[in-house]
Amino acid sequence: MVDKSRLKKPIDWFKYILILPLIVWLGLFVVFPLLDVAIMSFMKSGTYGGVEVGFSLNNYFSLLSPLYLKIIFLSFLLAFVVTVISILIAYPFAMFVSKKSNASLSVLTALITTPFMISSILRLYAWIMILRTNGILNSFLMKVHVIGKPLDLVYNNFAVILGMVYTLIPFMLLPLISGFRNVDVSLVEATQDLGGKKLEIFKYVYLPTTLPAIFSGSIMVFIPTLGYFFVSDIMGGSKSILIGNLVRNQFISAHNWPFGSALSVSIIVFTFLVLWLYKRMGGSLDDLGGN
Repeated sequence: MVDKSRLKKPIDWFKYILILPLIVWLGLFVVFPLLDVAIMSFMKSGTYGGVEVGFSLNNYFSLLSPLYLKIIFLSFLLAFVVTVISILIAYPFAMFVSKKSNASLSVLTALITTPFMISSILRLYAWIMILRTNGILNSFLMKVHVIGKPLDLVYNNFAVILGMVYTLIPFMLLPLISGFRNVDVSLVEATQDLGGKKLEIFKYVYLPTTLPAIFSGSIMVFIPTLGYFFVSDIMGGSKSILIGNLVRNQFISAHNWPFGSALSVSIIVFTFLVLWLYKRMGGSLDDLGGN
């Protein structure tokens, strides 16, 4: 008798034909550009810009210079501050929203996400109109005699942090809302029955349950902060040079594509390292979608 289990199943060519456009798209616009940047990072910059063929590690060694180390350190520090502020703002709000009914939650979620369908650049310029010296906020505060002269609220690190938090806060809110919705109400009731106070309920029920959401939200805020150069350009007036600005300047202004590629590869490697550590700590990459 023929063992049917050993018979080869016919290849489902229709399935591969369906995903072929996606494979071609990812290959042309994701894989190939990344390989091009990675290869270029080991080449030399031409005298008048461009790229000279030849293997070199100088682009990566240049990252260790005091100037670039300072920019990298300040970029990571700013990303850390933005992430912490986003957690402090989003956590209590997510706790409040998660206790609403499904209908109310849908409305509140829509109110959170709808403004972010408008271009980020337009919304950042709206903040400039509000915060500038003769803007809405300073004019109001002077009119009610709270301040005697306009406050310096734009084109500094404060404005950059504000712009980053405003731009990226949904990426912290949505995972936290999902995390709070996963809290087991019976555990809260059991803790209350045992005499647990609000602080103990938070410590032993809410915090452990929402910790994965905090991690996933932090990753989705921290990493983009390193690359959102347009926020620091608009809100900081190009005074705050972060890693993203440095990469942009190397490609557009300095025409040093190999060094810009080395910076880009370093950011990509760091991103994969963070994701790897997150997964090693028990996190699920599926949670990064806020589900």
